[in-house]
Formats: sequence, structure tokens, C-alpha cells
Amino acid sequence: MKLTLKDGSVREFEGPVSGLEAAKAISEGLARAALICRVDGKLCDLSAVIDHDAAFEVLTFKDEEGKEAYRHTAAHILAQAVKSVFPTCKLAIGPAIKTGFYYDFEFRSPITQEDLGKIEAEMTKIIKADFPIERFELSREAALKEMQKYREKYKVELIKEIPEGETISFYRQGSFVDLCRGPHLTSTGKIKAFKLTSLAGAYWKGDEHNKMLTRIYGTAFDKKADLEAYLQALEEAKKRDHNKLGRELGLFMTDENIGQGLPLMMPKGAKVLQILQRFVEDEEERRGYMLTKTPVMAKNNLYKISGHWDHYRDKMFIIGDEDKDEEVLALRPMTCPFQFTIYKNGLKSYRDLPCRYAETATLCRKEASGEMHGLIRVRQFTLSDGHIVCTPEQLEEEFRQALDLCKYMIRCMGFEDEISYRFSKWDPKNKDKYVGTAEQWESTQDQMRQILHHLDVDFVEAEGEAAFYGPKLDIQTTNVYGKEDTLITIQIDFALAERFDMTYIDQDGEKKRPIIIHRSSIGCYERTLSMLIEKYAGALPLWMAPVQATVMSLTDRTAEQAKAFAARLRAAGIRTEVDDRSEKIGYKIREAQLNKIPYMVILGDKEAEEGVISVRSRSAGDLGKMEPEAFIERVKKECEDKVVG
Repeated sequence: MKLTLKDGSVREFEGPVSGLEAAKAISEGLARAALICRVDGKLCDLSAVIDHDAAFEVLTFKDEEGKEAYRHTAAHILAQAVKSVFPTCKLAIGPAIKTGFYYDFEFRSPITQEDLGKIEAEMTKIIKADFPIERFELSREAALKEMQKYREKYKVELIKEIPEGETISFYRQGSFVDLCRGPHLTSTGKIKAFKLTSLAGAYWKGDEHNKMLTRIYGTAFDKKADLEAYLQALEEAKKRDHNKLGRELGLFMTDENIGQGLPLMMPKGAKVLQILQRFVEDEEERRGYMLTKTPVMAKNNLYKISGHWDHYRDKMFIIGDEDKDEEVLALRPMTCPFQFTIYKNGLKSYRDLPCRYAETATLCRKEASGEMHGLIRVRQFTLSDGHIVCTPEQLEEEFRQALDLCKYMIRCMGFEDEISYRFSKWDPKNKDKYVGTAEQWESTQDQMRQILHHLDVDFVEAEGEAAFYGPKLDIQTTNVYGKEDTLITIQIDFALAERFDMTYIDQDGEKKRPIIIHRSSIGCYERTLSMLIEKYAGALPLWMAPVQATVMSLTDRTAEQAKAFAARLRAAGIRTEVDDRSEKIGYKIREAQLNKIPYMVILGDKEAEEGVISVRSRSAGDLGKMEPEAFIERVKKECEDKVVG
């Protein structure tokens, strides 16, 4: 029997071998590091027997699949420990995730953060016991009996959902058994370093109509030093978490009487959004966009034309009931149908194209409770929305210009190193999610891929992430905890022009269908603000800071001069506060630094007498004395240049 290794070399064996035996034949060191293996492209346990010629690869913690199996095994150890400490709990699901793992449980009584120590101690015992981890398979009937025996109702539900004919596999470690497709490590003792990190609530299957479960998060590494480094980074992430920092800095708040996913922007937060909005709208106007302002709701007839009623209704807030013969309205989840209606007001010629519409739009989407987080995912948000109606010949150039606008915004915010590009395609196995034919989808995707290559965009492809009417380029970023979200998107739409009967008169006098680009420029303002807070740990760049300078009087004698200079700064367009309290200057400076104010201007008797100011920078410290006009010019120049460093 021959096994072909990743490097193309071939190892011969006299008969069937397990993955671990094959790894030992390659190298004892590799076998010690081995976690799982890949046989003919399929991930397998190291105990799996290979009995035919095959492609063979050993996976370690350095490989993403190896890391995932390692952490998935840690999740099973967590589940075993919890069942030991809390025997009456029920098991739900427990996958590996990018930063570690979690497991969802139903407890009779709520557990607390303090309980995690007991669970960790039990996990340590299970790891020291070094239980072998064994895979076995059962028929559907036997699998149901197995989980009913343990009274695991969530596992029973999962088994019933497994399609007929699919293998139903389990893993046993000691006396603990769990439903799982695997693969897993060979024993519990293979886990070298782990930590439980937090508790959270999570609805069963992510559906807010289901029972709320308790989710325990953790992480695991193959080296203790790597775990400690991760935990240190996690502490730093918590300090930067926009949900915590944004509230502390008075940027936004929430209130249970208003509702989840409906943040209140406080004066400082609202000011940042206003600054960004003015910046975006001015830049869009410079680039040939026409501003629209459209209703926040519409009759469902509009959404039936666009296809949102059939493909997006579950995400919409609906007013009225068709079954009661009431007029049915819906809060808009996007502006495209409204701007398309504006386009149709009057006959268009090819000379009118491209037609670029932009709008700062308040949108509402019915996000599930378990999906919402701070400002990243909310139920009402503000989008820098826009649509370009163009001829097929103009498509590539308009796409290039839309991407150039996005890149300019990203550069001004300092996000260049934080973003990646995802080419989001349809899922041909799930055609009901989309409008249009397979030919239209493949043709449009080929066209978009070609444009991205021409523009030298380094992207990854993702199946099933497209909008229902066309493929898109998603500009992705990650929050401080490593979770990826979409910041900005540009989409090519081959379908809605026809659904709305949008046309233009071509040079030959014939009616033609335009192509539509759906695009944002800075994305959702609330999500963008969350990313800015986390990137800069609340110390926003000067040009977008809600307060750019605070003028401090050194004594009561200079309070009036401080107020007068603050007025002068405001007249120059610099956002300024005055601190004329009878407090020590050191106290005032520390408070300004805690509030992340970029510049502190100090006025004492000597400064007032000399007609100068003393200046401190948030980042550079004491800048010494300056002429007032020189300081004003410095601030204005830094804002004009959109300095983010």
C-alpha cells in the first residue's frame, strides 16, 4: 500500500495502517506533534485505519484544521467537566471557533463567573486522566436511544435533523459520550494549556423564539506561553472593546425601555457621526454623486417588485396585516428601491449615464437578539448608501471609481492594515435564496472577477455570501476579539433593473437595460464608529475627535482669558471646551487625557501676560509655548491632512 505525502514523496506499507502509525513511519517527532490527519482530502482521527493507496497528510497545531480539532476536543472536555460538576445540565452544541471554543448548556439554575474555576479544576482532572478518545457509529434508531438514555433532548433534536443515509458518529472519553462528526485528538491528555474566558447567553440555534442557553467560552493552545500571550492580548482587547469604552467616554448608551439594538448616540458620539457624515457627503458630491432623501418606510408593493418581500421579509419590520385587508407598510432595510423609483421619473438617455445617487439613510433590520452587539450589529443604523446606474460599457470604470472612494475613506480612517477583500458569490446548491438564472449569476460573477483582477484586488472567494440579486465585493475587518465583519460593500446587480423596468435610450435610439452598482462609501456609520473606537482605544484622530482641544485656566485670574481663547478657537472651526474649575492643573490634565482629548491648552498669568499659550499633546506630551495663531494653523493643517498617526 502506498501513501503519497504532501511533498509528493511516497511511503510504502505492507498492509493497512492507522494514521498515527503512518505518522511514526515518517518521523517520531512528527508523530508526537500530530493531532489529526487528512486522507484523500478527508479529515480523520489518527486512529483511522488506511487500507488503500491514498494521499496522506499529518496535521499539527500549526495547521488551522489541527488547531480546530485541538480546540474541539477541549470543548468536549469542557462538556464532560460541566456534566460532572452539574449533572442535571443538558448539552447543546460545542464547536471550535477562531479564537478558541465554546459549549452551550441548559442549567436548572444560573451559573456565575465564579463557577468557571470549579469547571476548570474538573477539566484539569480529565486531562490528567488521559482518557482515550474513541469514535463509534450508530444507526439512527440506536443513536436516538443512546441520547434518550442520557436524557439529552438537544442531541435528540440534532439527530432527527441529520439527513437519511448520513453517518451518525459519537465520541467517547471515559464515561462521557457526545454526538459529534469529529475528528478529535487521540486522548484527553493531549490538551496542554487551556482557559475558560467568559459566560454569555445564547438562544438555541440562534433563534430568539427558542430557549436561552448558557454559553461558556474558552481557548486552548499547545504551549502554555502561547496561552499566556493570548490572555494578555485578550485583556488588552477588553480595554479597547467599543461596547465598554464607548460608554465610558460618553459616546453612546442603551436603555432597556428603548430596546436592544437601538443605541442612543450621546452628544459626543453624535458629533463624531456628524463629522463623518459631512465628510462623506462632501466627498461624494465632489465625485459626481447626487443627493437623495427618501422615506424610511414604504408599502409592501415596492418590496414585492424588488424581491425583498420574498427574499428578505424575515429581516424587515412590518406594519399592518395583509390577512386583515390592512395597508401593509415596512420600514426600509435598504434604499435601492427608492432610488430606482427616482431614476424612473423621466426618460433617460445614454448621455445621462452614469447616474450616481447617494443618501445618508436610516435603515432598520430585524436582527435576532443573539446576533446584536454594541454598535457592530444593531436594529436601526445609518448607512452611506448609494447606487450607480450605468451602461454595460461604463461598468468597470464606475466600479473602479466606487472602489477608489472606499479606499480613500479607509485611508482617512487609518484602516489600511485592518481590511481584507472578499468576493461574495451565490450558492448554486441553494437557488431559492436568489433571483435570476444560473447563467446570469455565472456571467456576472465572471465579469466581476475579471474587474477585480484588472484592479489588482487581492481577494478570497466566499460561496453563499452574495446578495440575492448579485455578487459583491465585501471589504472585511475584524473587531478586537478577532471576529470578522463587513465594513463596506460594492455589489453588481444584474436583476433589479429589469424588475423595476429601468431603461435608457442608447445611441442607436433603442431602449436598453442599465447595469446597477450598489455601493457604500464608509459603510454603516455606527459600525464604523465601533471600529474607530477599538482601533484607537477611544483616542480618535484629531480631525474626527468630538472635542479637539480643551482650554484650561491655571488660576481663577485667567478664567476669562481661557473663555475668550476658546471662543477664538471655535470661531476658527476647532471644537473646543473650557475647563475653568478651581482645580489643580495636574488634575485637569489627567481628566482631559482620560477623555482622550487631542490638545490641552493652558493659560496662566505668565501666558496671559506674554500673549502666548502652553500646549500639551495627547500623544506627544508637553509642546511648550506657542503663539495662538501658530496653534490654530497647526490644528487646521492636521485636520485638513486627515492625519491619523
